[in-house]
Amino acid sequence: MKKLLLLIALAPAFLTAQNPEKAKEILDQVTEKTKTYKTIKADFSFSMENLQEDINEVYEGTISIKGDKYKANLMDVDTYFDGKTQWTHMIDAEEVNVDEPDPEDEETLNPASIFTIYQSGFKYAYLGETEVNGVVVYGIDLYPVNRDKPYSRIKLEIRKDNLQLHTIKQIGKDGNNYTILVKKMTTNDSMDDGMFVFNEAANPNVDVIDMR
Repeated sequence: MKKLLLLIALAPAFLTAQNPEKAKEILDQVTEKTKTYKTIKADFSFSMENLQEDINEVYEGTISIKGDKYKANLMDVDTYFDGKTQWTHMIDAEEVNVDEPDPEDEETLNPASIFTIYQSGFKYAYLGETEVNGVVVYGIDLYPVNRDKPYSRIKLEIRKDNLQLHTIKQIGKDGNNYTILVKKMTTNDSMDDGMFVFNEAANPNVDVIDMR
């Protein structure tokens, strides 16, 4: 009898979590709203966690996005991408690597594509609404169809008030979890295309390594 009562109590939550239509509806709304932004600038924190190894490291970062171009700063590394070429500037080492990343390579995923990543290769589950630090968010889990991925799922929290990403958490099969928390986001600021290209002339002491 106790088991029956427990199942009855859990049924609404189970049915909510098995609502891929609701998840896709919210994700489609996020994508459509994001398409209206000419530019995006965000301050975020990036955390790496492994409970078994007692590892929890947090770093602050910023990113600016314009179309498929972006510039990011994280862990003393500036990354520039102009839509074709990527410059990875390791500031302390005074070195920059130049490459043309494969758009199909997940290791070099363009941050701008995170708003449409769900559109292929994933199943979804809607987890409902929760309040996180005073912010009401929709919870959505993405499960990769390809089980060879190094992660079991990607957890998204999307702000209910403005349909902007709040957190993205990748749950690794190896025990390593990575979380991005968006602390502040501004849109439609003016951004010159030159900011997405590493300026060699302004950095004469940096060793340029062309890996193309």
